[in-house]
Amino acid sequence: MPRTADDIETYLYRLNRTFDRQDQTFIISTGVDRPRIALQVADPVVVIRVVIGKIPTDEKRQIALLRQVLEFNAADLVHASYGIDNDQLVLSAGEELENVDANELSASLNDIDLALTRHIGKLHELALE
Repeated sequence: MPRTADDIETYLYRLNRTFDRQDQTFIISTGVDRPRIALQVADPVVVIRVVIGKIPTDEKRQIALLRQVLEFNAADLVHASYGIDNDQLVLSAGEELENVDANELSASLNDIDLALTRHIGKLHELALE
């Protein structure tokens, strides 16, 4: 049976996540003073994304930031990765909607939680505007 946004909602409840649902999009709380996670069901995928901050315009700061996120991608992240979208640093993960289950969703969200806990301070210190 194909998965739907309702299945994702059930998984989020099982995972004890605090969220607001807006049609096919879920805005997931990660705690006070931390960015929220956007999870969108866009058949055939589930996209999980967090906007971390604006990429600096100064080339030296850009290089330091980009080197650091590549190191984080290689050393700390399994299910998620950092990238750039319209001059914003984003952290994202994706799952095939057809195959996603609570365990896979949990793994991706836990990877993002780890990054938000361990990386944000360093990234803001390095270069984010």
